[in-house]
Amino acid sequence: MKCPFCGFLEDKVIDSRIARDHSAIRRRRECLSCNKRFTTFERVEINLPMIIKRNQNREPYNRVKVEKGLHKACEKRPVSQERIDELINGLEQMLRETGEKEVPVAVIGEYIMSALKELDDVAYIRFASVYRQFKDINEFMQELQGLLK
Repeated sequence: MKCPFCGFLEDKVIDSRIARDHSAIRRRRECLSCNKRFTTFERVEINLPMIIKRNQNREPYNRVKVEKGLHKACEKRPVSQERIDELINGLEQMLRETGEKEVPVAVIGEYIMSALKELDDVAYIRFASVYRQFKDINEFMQELQGLLK
């Protein structure tokens, strides 16, 4: 493991334990060169389906991209990192269970919107405004009215 501080390639594992959500192993490491400590997570790599974008291009599923979008939607909202991780883990579980090799991006977007609607109304509206690409204020207001009902 390359040290994030000095770039040295050797370290020792100080502590290993299962992450809270049981989806990864958390390891505390100490660099053998600079003696600084850092944390790594090991996850099982399971091939998730390719994502079919709106323009019909295909790209591999990217957890970091999903997490980045959720962080943006949940910015300055009372949504913990743990809840975001749970949402992403649920999404990945759903994608694995489909058994499909390719999944339209709409499946991911709708899953996230459904989960955000339960989690935080403001985060839901933020995500929906980007995902649904509202063309004008009327479309945006229709979504807000639907949420208020």
